[in-house]
Parts: sequence; structure tokens; C-alpha cells
Amino acid sequence: MRLMGLDYGDKTIGVAVSDEMMWTAQGVEVIRRTDWERDVERLRQLMEQYEVSEIVVGLPKNMNGTIGPRGEICMEFAQSLQQILEIPVHLWDERLTTVSAERTLLEADVSRKKRKQVIDKLAAVFILQGYLDTKSNQ
Repeated sequence: MRLMGLDYGDKTIGVAVSDEMMWTAQGVEVIRRTDWERDVERLRQLMEQYEVSEIVVGLPKNMNGTIGPRGEICMEFAQSLQQILEIPVHLWDERLTTVSAERTLLEADVSRKKRKQVIDKLAAVFILQGYLDTKSNQ
């Protein structure tokens, strides 16, 4: 079984999955959000394809650790996913993951156009990898 990491945004959902040993996270795709049913159906298809047993959703906290409006939206999304997909859904502090993803892409000299296409997928990788790293150290 594998874990799936999600970077949930207004327009897109970045998706990453772990390897079977749950050591590393790899980017899978960026879902262009259309409507709730289609988004969930695509996530369900990816779950089946990669044999996902749990999901990790990035929780955007403020720098002081509080939860703002965007964080509340992500918490509602995670709760809805857990009810609909009937698998465990965990929230993971995603502070600075998009900044880290942007920096990584800039250092790799990826064009602005390409960065825009993959940044959410890379942010999902950072979210899932952070979760995996913490779990492997326990």
C-alpha cells in the first residue's frame, strides 16, 4: 500500500504518491479543478491505480502556527474526503512548501511557464515527503 499527498488549492490539486516502502514521494499529476464530483472521481482513480491506503493533505498554517481561512478550507476538504473515500486522511503542516518548491524549480532553471504547470505537484511531494520522514523516525 502507498500514501497519497495532496496540495489542495482553489484551481488545482497537486498529487504525489509514496513508493511501496513508504520512503519516498513522487509527483503524479496536477488535477485542474472543475467540480467536486469530478475532482473526487479523479482522486479515486489515482487511489486505485497506485493502491493508496491513506491520504495526507497539506494544511496551510500561518507563520505563527494559527489556522486561517485557507487552512479551514483545507480541513473541510480533508474531512469530506475521509467521509467519501472511507480511508484515513491526515493533515500535515505545509508552511513554506510552495516556497521550497518554487526555489527548487528556480535552481533547476525551469522556465516560468513550466514552473506554473508543476509547482503544485512538487508542493505535494514536499508535503508527503515531510510526513513520510516524520513517520520513519518514530
